[in-house]
Parts: sequence; structure tokens; C-alpha cells
Amino acid sequence: MAAAFFLAACGADEDAGSESRKAAAPTAAQQASGSASGSAGAACSVAAAPRPLPDDVHESSGVAVSRRHAGIFWTHNDSGDPIIYAINAEGQSAGRVQVSGARVEDWEDIALAPCAGGDCLYIADIGDNDAKRPFVTVYRVPEPAPGEAQTRPAEPLQASYPDGAQDAEAMFVHDSRIYILTKGETGPVALYRFPASAQPGKTVQLERVREFAGDDIKRKERITGADASPDGRWIAVRTVRNLALYPAQDFVGSGGQAPREMDLKELNEAQGEGIGFTPEGALILTSEGGKKKDPATFARLTCSLD
Repeated sequence: MAAAFFLAACGADEDAGSESRKAAAPTAAQQASGSASGSAGAACSVAAAPRPLPDDVHESSGVAVSRRHAGIFWTHNDSGDPIIYAINAEGQSAGRVQVSGARVEDWEDIALAPCAGGDCLYIADIGDNDAKRPFVTVYRVPEPAPGEAQTRPAEPLQASYPDGAQDAEAMFVHDSRIYILTKGETGPVALYRFPASAQPGKTVQLERVREFAGDDIKRKERITGADASPDGRWIAVRTVRNLALYPAQDFVGSGGQAPREMDLKELNEAQGEGIGFTPEGALILTSEGGKKKDPATFARLTCSLD
């Protein structure tokens, strides 16, 4: 039997004017190994087992799937140069593009969402292992073509937490708003949102939307990635070993509906981190590599989201 993680009880919606309530720690729902559980039934199944990523993508910390370029997804390392990597459906390199005007402190996630004139990539420099950063940065840049050498100049959207620095690895964009979901290592698992007034080059204060769980989260149940579906109906959240899918309005509001879940143990990822919806509603998962003999990987899931 395997334990499937999900964010269980919920704090109140801060926008509703209620005080945030600390919820119980994440619960573990017992399920048959390799299958999914949850109140709404099975979430996803493995459509393509993990395949290695190119050698220069050794720490894939996030993934975003292109809508403009069929069969392409974007990923990045969490350190090094400000480069995003275009990967095709076979796992081969389709290009490496320098993000103009960006720097890397700890890149932990990437999302694709509509912006003026098309789609933009949102690159989350939000990692903070020691919870000491005075602000975090999300770089917004029009999606390039895989063969381009560099992007247009990136717009840095900077923000601080209202309750002190936090470590986070998960970011998504929903209804034109940027959300950060903290990891659960240096504090509670909590959801924060950039204010609508956020502008490039100006440091704003994040809005604390809700708290999901306390800070006693087991290592393999800490949040490592998130994404919103292209139709805006679902939020996918992953840990090293589990996946949960939430109705979006419930997740970013104050509801407590149980998610659809999947145990990711069968993927045998070295360090599962990235998650991104395809235009068809499937999911791409990426993992950092382990030892030198264990390359970073990507896998594909098909999901039932009716």
C-alpha cells in the first residue's frame, strides 16, 4: 500500500476578510500501489514512462508546455546561466534560449500563460532554502521560438512575503494572476498571490490567500511544482512522489474539496519537481537527476478531468 498526499483541510480565504485558520497536516489516503484515489475517482495514468532529458538539463525544476509550437515543452535548471531549454516529444533538444535581462538565484518553476499579444513564459526565481531572501522574482517574457538565441528582455516582477521569507518551488498563473505555493519546509504550506498592481521593476507585497498545512511536512510530501490547466478549471500540485488535481476556483478560494490523486511511485523519479499541462489536458512531469548515472527525466500522463 502507498500513501497518497493531498492538501487536506484549508484555511480561510484572506480576501473574504476572515482570519486564516491553521489546518491539519496533510493526510495520507491509503491506496493500491500504482493506482489513483480521491473522492472524484482516478486522476491520471502513465502514457509514456520516464525518458532521459539532454545532458545539459541536469536539474529540471519546472516545465511548461508550448501551445504555439506543437510538441515542444520548456524546462530549466535551478542554477547556472539564465537559459530555458526547448525539448521535443522524443526528449531531444530543440533549442536553448538565453533569457535576456534575467539572472539565476534559484529558478524553481516555469509556467506558460496568455499575455499581451500572445503567450508568455513566467519563470519563478523563488527558491530560498534558508528563508532569507528579501524578495523573490518572477520573470515574464514572451515565449520565444525554440531556435532563437535569446528572448526579448524579461520583465522582472518582484515581491516580498507579508509574513517573512519563505521557501517555495511551485508557481502557477490563473486568471492572469501569479500564485506561489510554498514548499512546507521553512514554514506552513501556504498559497500567496501577486497583487493586481504588480509592475515590472517594482517590489510589491504578496497577498496571503490561504494556509493548507502546518510546517511538519515529511520531505517527500513537500510541494515541488504546480500548474494551472489551459482552460483554467484545474490546478495540478505535485510532490516528489504524489500528484493532486484540484478544481481551480476551490483551490484559489476557500473551499476544501478533496482532490483527485495519483501515486507517482511507479515513475521512479530521482527527484520529481516539474509539472505542466499540455493543451489537451495531459501532464508532463520532469525530474532532476540523481547521481551521475541517473539523468533528469520527463514522463507523460493522460488525465480524466471531466
